[in-house]
Amino acid sequence: MSTPKQFPDGFLWGSATASYQIEGAAREDGRGCCIWGTYSRTPGKVHAGHTGQVACDHYHRYAEDVRLMRDLNLQSYRFSTSWARVMPDGRSINRAGLDFYSRLTDELLEQGVVPWLTLYHWDLPQALEDQGGWPSRDVAHRFADYAEAVHEALGDRIHYWTTLNEPWCSAFLGYAAGRHAPGRTDGPDALRAAHHLLLGHGLALQVLRSRDPELELGITLNFADVTPADPGDPGDRDAARRIDGMSNRFFIEPLLRGGYPADVLDDLRAVWPEDLVRDGDLDLISGRMDMLGVNYYSGNTVTGVPPELAHEAADAARALGRPTEHVGSEHVGFVPQDVPHTAMGWEVRPHGLTDLLVRLDRDYTGPASTDLYVTENGAAYDDVPDDDGFVEDTDRLAYVADHLAAVHAAIEQGATVRGYFLWSLLDNFEWAYGYDKRFGIVRVDYDTLERTPKASAQWYAGVAGSNRLP
Repeated sequence: MSTPKQFPDGFLWGSATASYQIEGAAREDGRGCCIWGTYSRTPGKVHAGHTGQVACDHYHRYAEDVRLMRDLNLQSYRFSTSWARVMPDGRSINRAGLDFYSRLTDELLEQGVVPWLTLYHWDLPQALEDQGGWPSRDVAHRFADYAEAVHEALGDRIHYWTTLNEPWCSAFLGYAAGRHAPGRTDGPDALRAAHHLLLGHGLALQVLRSRDPELELGITLNFADVTPADPGDPGDRDAARRIDGMSNRFFIEPLLRGGYPADVLDDLRAVWPEDLVRDGDLDLISGRMDMLGVNYYSGNTVTGVPPELAHEAADAARALGRPTEHVGSEHVGFVPQDVPHTAMGWEVRPHGLTDLLVRLDRDYTGPASTDLYVTENGAAYDDVPDDDGFVEDTDRLAYVADHLAAVHAAIEQGATVRGYFLWSLLDNFEWAYGYDKRFGIVRVDYDTLERTPKASAQWYAGVAGSNRLP
């Protein structure tokens, strides 16, 4: 029998959700419309026309959900506030919206669960999108105002603050690929959105730091494991460089090195807006962070593609949902690997998480004295409930166990990883996939909204309670 893998003392065990994916109550207590509300009501954009109008009804069932967290030995809960609930028009404070998050925070603390707040998980108020959205520089300043309003209400009880979740998705899937809200397809606007998201992060960081220097502040980025099909082939190596540049380095280097990668800017020279970066922007963006959230699910094996096949390769990449839309990916092909896949079609590559965490610590967060947290990791599978609603989800359990082993391996190699948040606590609205894909360790019956912990939840409770991987 193998020896259990013990995690460091104080390692933080949690799970994560996002406001639009679980809250519902989309028209209650003054909440305004967000871009995902508009996008999901647009025919053909979301699977089966699903929306987040009801979702998991967490808005009304939060106390039940927090008790579930306690019963599963979760030490922390990573959740997002809805900008459209707090500021329906993106500017004016809705006290009822803030009161909900205050009640949620109090319930978490009462049950012994540490609240971990994310200010933005993709639900931009529609009113701000109508005024230009993230490609407009003004939205970055409105985001700082929003951060101040949320801190005014909750800052006395919440220590961990994340500004943005996965700005890559907000910018490139939302404004270049059109596969996420708001559904636009404009390369230069996507780059404007990306820069202004980072600027919003920097401005919010400045506001929060000035209000309370003791806060733990950071951002969450999504990363991919990127490898060349043939490491000895220059074309494959360059393809890996391109995708690593857009998937991994585009956001982390301005944050932790104070500038966009030169090779990526060269790749983007045909679409990069000349007037985008202003004096002082990068100083704000690279303000001191205490933590970096790492979201990891899978990766890509890539190969170089001759120029005459570039359009065909881009079409294939888009069909596979690869992270390459419209920005610096013209000469890249994706090579499927003979490994297990999740219900999303994503390759199961736990070794990539070890390599990623070690690399991030070595090249970025270690020199900056910034702690790493795995803020999302998990898998969707085609769950089959029994007559009582219980799911024996052995595939998901194995996925999580293998990735936790990968986290442990990274820690053994010296990476400063302080915690792990499993995605997701609940089955929920999975963006363009609607309710078709289930990531939760707790099953939600969407007809009755009944919650039933799956086998993976019971297993994860044991890991979190013992601080070790059996």
